[in-house]
Amino acid sequence: MSILNFQNVCLSFADKEVLRDVSFSVEKGDKIGLIGSNGSGKTTLFRLVTEELEPTDGKIFKSGLLKVGSVAQHACGDSDKTVYEELLTVFRPLMDMERELEEVHRKVALTDGKVPEYLHLQDELTNAFQNGGGLTYVSRAHSTLAGLGFTKAEENLPVSALSGGQRTKLALGKLLLSEPELMLLDEPTNHLDIVSTEWLEDFLSKYAGALLVVSHDRYFLDKVTSKTMELTACRLYAAPGSYSTYMKTKALRYETDKREYEKGMLEIKRIEKMIEQQKQFNQERNYITIASKEKQIERIRATLPELPPKEKEMRLRFSQIVRSGDEVLHAEGLAKAYDGKSLFRDVSFDLRRGDRVFLLGPNGCGKTTMLGVLLGSVTPEAGFVRFGQNVKVGYFEQTQREMMHDKTVLYEIYDEFPSLTVPEIRSLLAAFLFRGEDIEKNMRTLSGGERARVALLKLILRKPNFLILDEPTNHLDVSSREILEEALASFEGTILCVSHDRYFVNRLATRVLSFRGDGVTQIEGNYDAYVSLLQADAAEKPAAAVKKPNAYLQRKEAERAERLKASRVKKIEARLSAIEQEKAALETALALPETAADYEKVLFLTGQLTSLGDERDALEEEWLTLSE
Repeated sequence: MSILNFQNVCLSFADKEVLRDVSFSVEKGDKIGLIGSNGSGKTTLFRLVTEELEPTDGKIFKSGLLKVGSVAQHACGDSDKTVYEELLTVFRPLMDMERELEEVHRKVALTDGKVPEYLHLQDELTNAFQNGGGLTYVSRAHSTLAGLGFTKAEENLPVSALSGGQRTKLALGKLLLSEPELMLLDEPTNHLDIVSTEWLEDFLSKYAGALLVVSHDRYFLDKVTSKTMELTACRLYAAPGSYSTYMKTKALRYETDKREYEKGMLEIKRIEKMIEQQKQFNQERNYITIASKEKQIERIRATLPELPPKEKEMRLRFSQIVRSGDEVLHAEGLAKAYDGKSLFRDVSFDLRRGDRVFLLGPNGCGKTTMLGVLLGSVTPEAGFVRFGQNVKVGYFEQTQREMMHDKTVLYEIYDEFPSLTVPEIRSLLAAFLFRGEDIEKNMRTLSGGERARVALLKLILRKPNFLILDEPTNHLDVSSREILEEALASFEGTILCVSHDRYFVNRLATRVLSFRGDGVTQIEGNYDAYVSLLQADAAEKPAAAVKKPNAYLQRKEAERAERLKASRVKKIEARLSAIEQEKAALETALALPETAADYEKVLFLTGQLTSLGDERDALEEEWLTLSE
């Protein structure tokens, strides 16, 4: 069943066309990846779904009261709430219901369960609470925070103390737990390490609702999505399958369409030559033939497949480099601590010429600090680093802080490479998609992707033979990532790279260094080889202990049992009191002279006393058991 439908949607801002005749539908449970270069209109399409924008033309249909959720709707301000308290705001209706249920429990206990209205309300609220996930919302909140990389200590931090990236992660957690029918995710893995990204992949794979996700993380898209849509040159193209499947389908479709287009154009040229010949004869019947042939050309043009326009792409190629020695780097026993807390210790490894080694590990484990130690900008507590002969290092820093100034793009290059002429620099910048007025842009005003392209150009011009790269793909769109991959794959030097982009790692790595606080584990091969080894190690370990019962559920069940027990104790005590009164009344009746003269009445009253005695004995035994 379709929950969202775009029909020939167009959108323009002033004279700029953004979307043209965009049509697609989202079915219940769909997991759709939306790809396209930066600035292609992906975020704009999201804003149409959330009704922040209205289409210039076309229609958008939603089923009923479709609940659409996005990270922006759960943005976290400078709240004094803790991280955990802020996340729990998603469950406010359940928390209100829980308080109401506790009040009803109290009323039932006070009235000994004798008020049917309270009992009915208690059952009704209990069912609603349990069906709404009331018994698990606390554990789900903690699990989500842990999955997104928050430590127990960070759960108690005020939201106002969080970084921008942490606030985005918290907003993502709130969105995930709000469970909308259609979830819109825009680059959800941007602030996540590999462990958190894998947790998110598992969460979304099991998510029952529909998902529309924009991401440059191709490995993530392959894991999560089953349908792909691409925005290019204002048009939308869609096909079943994840990212990798779509790209194969796209390449095949393009080649097929190209052949059909070329075949059609050849036929058109053949007919046009015939028309030229007919015109030379200059007779009436020839003009009839010409008109017929021109209509034939129109019919052929109408059937020609539409080839997507070629988008501008960055041209990236590392030039000839000076050969380094076979030993490029030797690191031994490296250790680093901050404020007495060990960040890493006993880290040792070697790099040989031609190695493409990736350093993997969770956020905060010290990977960037390790690169600083290797580059000499950070002093280690122990250990040493030795470079080989003729090694020339080129460093790509992920934040590009050194380029946050007021120089223009042109002078950013010219000041470092004054031997280049302005025309040469313009030509180089054009290859990195800086054309016309773009080269006069202020470096401080550039987007992350634009600054990354400038940094890559400077890296190439320095002609290093040893690249140390810290998250080089972070701000690049998919096509730019693939171009960078191609360039690095043909690079004749050595590479040491920190990256969370598993597709990127898979494509390039010859070895993985799994970073741990007490050292590194070295794995030959790429990311998939690394995962296979981890899985093999896990299989060899003893079976995991039986899963511990949910502590929250245990507490709730214990509280419920205590309430029931207390209620039962009160009922027993009330009944014992009533039994004593009834016994006293029977004994008084037996003592009357008229009763003693009535044999049958004596037997009846004596039988009742015996029954009351038996009931009292049983109740006293139960009371003792409950009291214990």
